Formats: sequence, structure tokens, C-alpha cells
Amino acid sequence: MLATKIAAAYNAWLSQPGLPADLAAELIAIQDDEAAITDRFYRDLAFGTGGLRGILGAGTNRMNIYNIRRATQGLADCLNASALPKKVAIGYDSRIKSDLFARETACVLAANGITAYLYPRLEPTPALSWAVRYYGCGAGVCVTASHNPAQYNGYKVYGPDGCQITLEAAEAIQKRIAAADCFAVQPADFDAALADGRIVLCKEACLDAFVDAVYAQRVGDGAGIADLKLVYTPLNGSGLECVQKLLAKLGVTHLTVVPEQEKPDGHFPTCPYPNPEIREAMQKGLELCDKVKPDLLLGTDPDCDRCGAAVPDGQGGYRLITGNEMGVILLDYICRTRIARGTMPARPVAVTTIVSTDMATPVAAKYGVELRRTLTGFKFIGEQIGLLEAAGEAGRYIFGFEESYGYLSGAHVRDKDAVNATLLVCEAAAWYARQGMTLLDAINALYAEFGCWRNALESFAFEGESGMRTMQAIMASLRAEPPAEIAGLAVEKMVDYAAGDTGLPAADVLEFRLAGGAKLMVRPSGTEPKIKLYLSAVAPTEAEADAVNARLKEAAAGLLQA
Repeated sequence: MLATKIAAAYNAWLSQPGLPADLAAELIAIQDDEAAITDRFYRDLAFGTGGLRGILGAGTNRMNIYNIRRATQGLADCLNASALPKKVAIGYDSRIKSDLFARETACVLAANGITAYLYPRLEPTPALSWAVRYYGCGAGVCVTASHNPAQYNGYKVYGPDGCQITLEAAEAIQKRIAAADCFAVQPADFDAALADGRIVLCKEACLDAFVDAVYAQRVGDGAGIADLKLVYTPLNGSGLECVQKLLAKLGVTHLTVVPEQEKPDGHFPTCPYPNPEIREAMQKGLELCDKVKPDLLLGTDPDCDRCGAAVPDGQGGYRLITGNEMGVILLDYICRTRIARGTMPARPVAVTTIVSTDMATPVAAKYGVELRRTLTGFKFIGEQIGLLEAAGEAGRYIFGFEESYGYLSGAHVRDKDAVNATLLVCEAAAWYARQGMTLLDAINALYAEFGCWRNALESFAFEGESGMRTMQAIMASLRAEPPAEIAGLAVEKMVDYAAGDTGLPAADVLEFRLAGGAKLMVRPSGTEPKIKLYLSAVAPTEAEADAVNARLKEAAAGLLQA
């Protein structure tokens, strides 16, 4: 039998006047399905450190116009209670209803006396980060679910620095959201707000300035980039316009766009999980490479903040470069190039995350670069840029990356930027080509110098209300009874990032340092109902390191027994 609270919420939604037809039809279709009703109403969609993210549909635990309005009202109340500018920049990607949710956001802000600067068409998330500071806004919103499957959408909130909001800001907004009635929020009329200036469409000059700012991040002299032959896929997302603008500035003329993935399409018909980390998402691009034979395949995720790549494997095919590998390649390239050109700052700083490859440590040390590690999430890398800027030392920052294909080499934005990554990857590929090498040769040379650091990621899904409880129980069990060994490797040290003694904000992450330099980290995802296990090994050869990770993978499922 349905819990009284859940039944009351379901009936309140079903009887709501003016309920959109698709939401009403969904609720009627599940009226005899207690599990389906419970899943939609057992909780409010959580507003986490990055905002909202969830499955599209009807209910308090779904992404819909009512939860968008409620979240925006909470944001508006916080902004109006602060001394920050009463202006908010809004962007969106190709996902289902992204344009609708962006307009709803603008209309609720307008109704609260806040000027909304809305991109007139879909654009990359980093372009939204840029617009926040370009227009001097107090906040920003990007409607996107990044690389999640098509049934998801999301609502990311940014601070006045163009970085995703702090933990404290998220908590303050959440309290305001909890006090808001989603059905009581009344948006302004879009056309009326546009006419009287409460909603302003972002000008082309804003987007062009963003691309110019990316172009200004060139590390080398650009030699050889125009000779590159590229295949590119935006994965039916928002990256095409800005990436093409940038490549034109770089003089690239040999560009082939994957036709099946060129146009924006929130259904992602050729890749159900549109994440360049996953081979299936890049498969159409790889197939086109077999015909076109480019020097480089590039792919950006739907909101164009992550970038994947593949290069010739020397055997007639193409080999995908992992996020950790590309991070190390780019760190090494930036360091060696800036030193050679005399542009390396004094006391340079690079930033990565606790789950990204340990290989970055010896590479940074080689060049005398201070390597800072943050919690998972590019917002924390952006925060480090802000701290340097506040100290009058923004020029010390040279590069930031995370294992999940996020890269940034400048302070022009405060989020990972796949347009910037496109620039860097092209620069590095062109430089190595002049040495008679590919990026695969580059990572192999780095492996020969620093050892073969190999990383892997295993994800375990836990859906629904019971799934959340299961995840919590697993983490509690691992803390109460940590394993003495994993896959036959002794646990030499356990680090609990929730303990508050790591120098970082408390986080629900466990790190197991194993014999032989191997490592396993356990982290519940902040955006999806799953636990992620990060596996790492170092050995003289790739085969030996991969064998260790294979053993860790086999042992991983056994660790997650609540």
C-alpha cells in the first residue's frame, strides 16, 4: 500500500490545474503501479553541490518545469537576499526540454526582478561560465545533464566567478528551495519580459569573445596545426558551433564532422550513453576514421565540457586515449613548451583530483610544478584558480585536469572546457607530428620514462529508494570493517575523506593504498545512483599494470556487499 505522504503528493500533482499533457498522461498511466508512483514521489529531487540532475518526467523526484521553477525560486530568493548583482546568465544544451527549462528559468528570474541573460540557442557549458563574468552576473544556470543517458536532464548553478557554486551556496539555495511551493511559483510572461528588458538574449559578441579567449590560450607557436586532418563529433550536442569557430581560427581546413552525430538531438540515437569516455559513443567517429584516415579524432559530450580523442595505432586502426593519459600528455606538453618559450611562470601550479592518475605527480615534479589535488569535480579545480586570483597570482595556474576527460589551461572560465581541450590536443598533436610522433607515441614515451600507470573505472548502479540505502550501507560497512587485503594485495593505508583530516572538505570517499603502488578508491557518484571504483596500478609494462587492475576489477564486486 502506498505511504500516505506519497499518495497525497501523487494526487496533488494529478489534480493540479494546467498540468502539461505529457506529465498528466504519465501520471494516469502509472495509477495502478505503486512502485512507479513511489519512485517518482518518495523524495524531492536532490539539489546537490552542482544543482539538480534526474530523469525527465512527472513527480517530485523528476526533472520537470515545476522542479525547475522551484529551484529557480530558491536561487532567486538567495540572490535577492545577497549583495550580488541581480543578473543571471542562462545556457542550455541539446537535451530533451533543455530549451523549455532554460526559458522557464529566465521567466521565474524575471518575475523576481532579476535580469536573465539567456543564450538564444544551445551553447557549451564553458560558454555559460564565460557569460557569467562577461555580463557581471551574480549567478549562472546551465540546463544540462552532461553525459548522462537521454532520459536525464539537469540544472547546474554557477557563482559570480563562473565556477559551480560552493558547498555553502548550495546549502543556502537548498534551504530556500525547501521553503518554496513548486505550484505557487509564477513565472513572468516570456515575450513581455523580453520586451521590457528583464530577459536579454546574449549577444553574438559574448560568444565570439569566449572563442577568442580560448584561442588566446595557445601554448606554442601554432606551427603544423593547419596541416592536421581531423574527424570531429559533437555527439548530437552543443559543441559544433564553438569548435568549428575555433578550428577556423587555427587554420584547420581538413575537418570531417561525423554526419550521424552532427545535429543536436537529445535522444542521442547513435549512442545511448553520450560520453566520450565510452567507446560506443565514439564508435561512429572511429568508423569514419577507417575511411578518412585522419591524424586525430575528437569528440565532445553533449554540453561540450568533456573531450575524448583517438589517434592512429600504427597498425591501420585507431586507439582511444584515456582521460588520464591525455591529462598527462597535455601537462607534459604545456610544461616543456612554456619552458622552451620562456613563458612558464614562477612557482607554476597544476591542479588535478584525488581520483586522477598518480602519474601526474612525477611529471609535475620533473618540471618543478606544484601539483594540487582536490576533491572530485571540476568546481574544486576552478576554486583553486579563484584562490590564486584572489592572492594576485592567477598567472601561476598553468593547467587542470580530471580523469573524466575534463581539461582547462586558462582562467578564462572556471569549468572544464572541451573547446579549450580541442585547442590543446591539436597543439600537442601538431608538435609531436613535427617530431615524427603521434600522441600514442607520446604517452608510450612518458610510460617509458615514468612507469606504466594504468587506471580503470568500475561503476555499480543502485536504482530507486532502496538503492540509496544500499549505497549508504556499503560505505558504512567499509568504514566499520575495512579490508586487510584486496585482490591479494595488502592494504597498506586507508584514507577516509569523510574524516575531515585530509586538508580537503569532508567527502564520502574511501582510498585504499595497496602493496606495489596499486590503489583502489570507492566513491558514490554525485550525479547518478551508482558507486564508482577507481582502480590504479603501476608496473614496468602496460600488460603487467593491466593485469593488476584486472585482479582489482574481479575483487571490486565483492567489496560492495552491504
